[in-house]
Amino acid sequence: MDKLKILHMYPAMLDLYGDSGNVEILSYRCKMRGIEVEVSKHDLGDKETDFTQYDIVYLGGGADFEQQLLADDLLALKDKVKEAYESGVYFLMICGGYQLMGQYYKDSNDKKIPGLGLFDYYTVASTNKRERCIGNIVVETELDGEKYKVIGFENHGGQTDNVTTPFGKVLAGNGNKFESSTEGYTEKNVTATYLHGPLLSKNPKLADHIISYCMERKTGEKYVPKEINDKLENDCRKQLFDRLLKN
Repeated sequence: MDKLKILHMYPAMLDLYGDSGNVEILSYRCKMRGIEVEVSKHDLGDKETDFTQYDIVYLGGGADFEQQLLADDLLALKDKVKEAYESGVYFLMICGGYQLMGQYYKDSNDKKIPGLGLFDYYTVASTNKRERCIGNIVVETELDGEKYKVIGFENHGGQTDNVTTPFGKVLAGNGNKFESSTEGYTEKNVTATYLHGPLLSKNPKLADHIISYCMERKTGEKYVPKEINDKLENDCRKQLFDRLLKN
């Protein structure tokens, strides 16, 4: 039986708005296709993690306090994480996880938290703690050559700049910055976004896109996921789109 290995980084610290649910969704949708899933955790202080041995590396969202606690630990892993990224391991990163992989994050107290520097973007929070990008958000992205609307919930004071390849176009909500036209960051094996929710429960096609990439990387053959009954998810998506995109 095929097996996908997921590494969940700092699960006790990066779990805003049910972000750990993304791992549950990936596991569920794999098992519905007969794909065995093995989920491992990387916690603060772990030294022996080999990131290249995983198919998916996942980081959820966390507030400024958690990011400060994690920064030094993450920086010590820079070479290992970079090796996994360059080898094609899929990186899914939400909010704080997204920010930590950039050049740096400057919080609302003007404290600069160094990022892993894996990507060129950087994030600066408003010094007014009440100024936040918050609310439901809809982003139009492209998955496997087709446009797809991704929906989630954003709540971030950080304003992310220097994004060369955004995840998608903002149709409703803010995005990388206040009233931005774009949201997140993407590459072939990277999805970085501010969307909580958890993200994948509301966007099953994105979950399947990630699974398909990983299966094709493992087997060297094109993978077409068996259909799952997503009527409930799609009905919920339609209700939200009707409300949020009524203009």
